Parts: sequence; C-alpha cells; structure tokens
Amino acid sequence: MTIRLLKTLVAVADTKTFSAAAEAVHVTHAAVSQQMRTLEDDLGLALFDRSKRTPTLTPAGQQVVERARRLIVDYDGLVDAVLSDDGLNGTFKLGALRTTLTGLTPQAMAILKARFPEVGLHIRTGLTSALLADLQRGDLDAAITSKPHLLPTGLTFHELAHEPLELIASPDEHHDDPLLLLASRPYIRFNRNAVVGTLIDNWIIEQGVEVRETMELDSPEAITSMVHANLGVSILPRLAVSPAEAAPVKRIRLGADAPERIVGLAHAVPALKSKAIHEVLSALRHVIGNADDA
Repeated sequence: MTIRLLKTLVAVADTKTFSAAAEAVHVTHAAVSQQMRTLEDDLGLALFDRSKRTPTLTPAGQQVVERARRLIVDYDGLVDAVLSDDGLNGTFKLGALRTTLTGLTPQAMAILKARFPEVGLHIRTGLTSALLADLQRGDLDAAITSKPHLLPTGLTFHELAHEPLELIASPDEHHDDPLLLLASRPYIRFNRNAVVGTLIDNWIIEQGVEVRETMELDSPEAITSMVHANLGVSILPRLAVSPAEAAPVKRIRLGADAPERIVGLAHAVPALKSKAIHEVLSALRHVIGNADDA
C-alpha cells in the first residue's frame, strides 16, 4: 500500500467515477482500476461494489476513505510540520473565494507577510465546494470559503463575517423596490454552483418572482460592471471588506428576511500548520474589524 494508491482512492470517492478520478490524478482509467484492485489486495478488503455499472464504495471502503484522508494530510504536511515551524517559515497554501480577491484576501495576506516575511504564499481560487474538496485531499492548508450547508468530515470552519445579500442596479435607476426591479429588469445571475448563488436563487423563488435572466457570471466585479452599464440588475453579498475600486452602483436592501452569506476560514483537523492558521485567522479578523470601524 502506498500513499499514491490512497490518493487515487480519495479521488474516486470525491469524483464518484473511475474516469473522473483518472483525470484528477492524471492517469488512465485502466490505471485507476488496476490501482484500486492492488489496494484491495493489499488490504484484503472489498472497497468497491462492482455489481453495478458504476462501481460504488462499500461500507468498508467508505471507512478506509475517511482514514486515508487523514493519512494523506499527515503525509503531505510532514516535511513542513518538521521544518517550517507550523508553516511560519515554509509555504502556506491558501484557497480563496474570488469575491475576496480584491479586498479581504490581499489586505490580510499583506499583514501576514509583514509579520512573517519568511512565509511563502500559494493562493488558489475556486468555489466553496472545490476548495473544501482540496482541503480534504490535503492540497490546501486553509481556505476562505462560504459556510457550506454541510461541512465535510475532517474539516472545521471559523466564522469571520456575515454578508447580507442586496440588489444592485444602475446609478440611474429611479425605483427602490427590489421585487419590482427583479421582475421588470434583465437579471444577471451569480454563478448558481456557488453557495451564495444557491442562497440568492432560493430567496428569489421564495419571493415568487419570475426573473428574465440575461447572463450568469461568477465574478462580482464583472457583474457590478454590467449593472453599472445598465445591462440589468443583480443580487450580490455586501462584502465585509470592499474592493479598493469598484464601479458605482445603486445598492438596495432586500428587507428583514434577506439571507446572508457567512464567510470564514476552513481547515482540516487536526491542523499540522496550526500556528500559521492562527496567524492567518488573526490577520483576516483584523482586516474585517477595521472595515467595520470605517
């Protein structure tokens, strides 16, 4: 049994198929199948039920996957844990939502680098679901994400900010009723695969409003620019830390029942780079605290 076989097993569990796992670990479908049979032979366990067209994990396989996740995290962090003082002298791999890249993330990382110039930063962007999967695989040390509906096994989440959703419209818009604007103006949708995209869609459905969708984007900056150009209206979270520069738009509150996105820092437990994670959390909280006071 090798760590490579365990990583392939976890990839199969995450992607649900051998073909998708093959792409994730950069081997052929046949190689994934052979690796899984080798792992089953090594363990003396049937990890997959192959009676179906798409092999599924057996109960024993599911238990092995959860143990494998922890082993992979320990393995990938072994050198850093020994040589980098819990990540404060090595490379810290941070995942971040795209919505934080022009405000919260750069300001917090500037504070971190000022305090610990030896820290090397590797920042990867993505949606919450993808970032959490990367954390489970040990590909990231921590990630700034939205709070998911269900936190994956082996991870913890520290709440940082509550960002209420609000409607944005062109500065020239005269109406202030969000429901009227949604029903009568072209609608620019935030990526429906994002946690916040689901929050927005659910709220619109609950209001019984039929929107006329014209585009779907995953960049708040792009959406804001489209709205500024009077190409439609949209709903976005009111960011806890605003970008340094943004196209001016009219912002309209959705009311007392408006949902909010909860932003926080997620990481695996136990955390091998606990000191670095503590410092990242401290920097994020400092930036958000200053934004609240502004």
